[in-house]
Amino acid sequence: MNINELEPKTLWKNFQALNAVPRASKKEERVIAFMIKFGKDLGLETIKDDIGNVLIKKPASTGMEDRLTIVLQSHLDMVHQKNSDVDFDFDTEGIKMIIEQDWVKAEGTTLGADNGIGVATIMAILESKDIQHPPIEALFTIDEETGMTGALGLKGGLLTGSILLNLDTEDDRELTIGCAGGVDLTGTGSYLLETAEPNASSYQLHIKGLSGGHSGMDIHKGFGNANKLMNRLLFELDQTFSLRIHSIDGGGLRNAIPRESKAVILLDDDKALTLVNDLAEQLKEEYRTTDPGLEISIIKTDTATEVLSPYFQEKLLRGIYTIPSGIYRMSSDIEGLVQSSNNLARVEVRDGQYRILCLTRSSLDTEKKDLANVIGSAMSLLGAEVTHGGSYPGWTPKPNAPIIKLMSDLYESKYNEKPHVNACHAGLECGIIGTNYPNMDMISFGPNIRGAHSPDERVQISSVQKYWDYFIDILQAIPSKN
Repeated sequence: MNINELEPKTLWKNFQALNAVPRASKKEERVIAFMIKFGKDLGLETIKDDIGNVLIKKPASTGMEDRLTIVLQSHLDMVHQKNSDVDFDFDTEGIKMIIEQDWVKAEGTTLGADNGIGVATIMAILESKDIQHPPIEALFTIDEETGMTGALGLKGGLLTGSILLNLDTEDDRELTIGCAGGVDLTGTGSYLLETAEPNASSYQLHIKGLSGGHSGMDIHKGFGNANKLMNRLLFELDQTFSLRIHSIDGGGLRNAIPRESKAVILLDDDKALTLVNDLAEQLKEEYRTTDPGLEISIIKTDTATEVLSPYFQEKLLRGIYTIPSGIYRMSSDIEGLVQSSNNLARVEVRDGQYRILCLTRSSLDTEKKDLANVIGSAMSLLGAEVTHGGSYPGWTPKPNAPIIKLMSDLYESKYNEKPHVNACHAGLECGIIGTNYPNMDMISFGPNIRGAHSPDERVQISSVQKYWDYFIDILQAIPSKN
């Protein structure tokens, strides 16, 4: 079966068309043009704001002109991640999708279901001629994944809708009514290089096969962090042998739990290889449940001639050890909700320069600031220059909003069970949009998406069908203005 044969066909057709367009965060020029052409070809009012967000307006269906105007909102960009052994150019190629039983996934790359399924859903409604709906303002934001600059740059007065439906939740049983805020932390600096000892052998130490995933939605699952595991291995080697580090290259995007890390190191004792293999077996045992694909290898490589000084090497390893990664604190008010966390997303050490990237999240702005200070202090002890950027607020729940009751009651009547009405630890754009539209009621929902922000990303076909059916009923249940 092909993607375009899946039901609902109009949604999958638009998802396939969207996935043919490269759309990395901060490189959305082509997908913005794609969406503008889509709206204008339908003869609908289409606006691009100053920052690049696209707004397409569609009048109500006949007989629904008196209903409240709703904003349908999703983001255009997607996380670009691939397995290291996959030959794929995100800048020029469209996503290669495959069907495996009840799931759609990509061939060794992220799929873009986050948030492409939401975008495709809105596109299907905009082009429909037989689906009843209220007045619609379709808002497609940019750069959600690496700073939420689209939502941050959205000006007040552009939208007139009183209800916003965000289509960026990844479990079809959940109605999300709040989320965490976040801030990017970056530590940078330089270090002195020394000439390597001529009798030492050069090796590449490689960690791969970790589960990875979304650094907000998956942070509670205990997945291994490649940067932390690499640091652990290097620290143990440094404690026992004459380890010298040439370079470290681990992780990637801030919002993805790092799956791989490589380090080029020098050792002058073959017994160190035994220690690496022993430690590798220990880590595989520790992470056998969460990361069954974990692989750790050490092989000889081209001779490295320069290494970190012993002084900086010790500061680096101890500093990275100190940086927390994972859950920092659980919520005392909402059972099972991660309140604060940090993702040690990127460690890059080479040619006398280093960078350490983190994404810190919290439902409480005060605790977000406190955790950022903890991490910044650890970086400062390295001598790093610490910068904060991309800060965005959390989304405070309004549990008594009428749209929440409407959608909860509708879900229960359709599926004979109550939905999970909750807040999430991911960053959603609702909190940011709400700063300029404080009177707008907001809710987020979507189909089952698993492994977002990793090459294991997949979306469940049967769940998309359920979500679509529920979505259509929501549109027709939107109340009148009076």
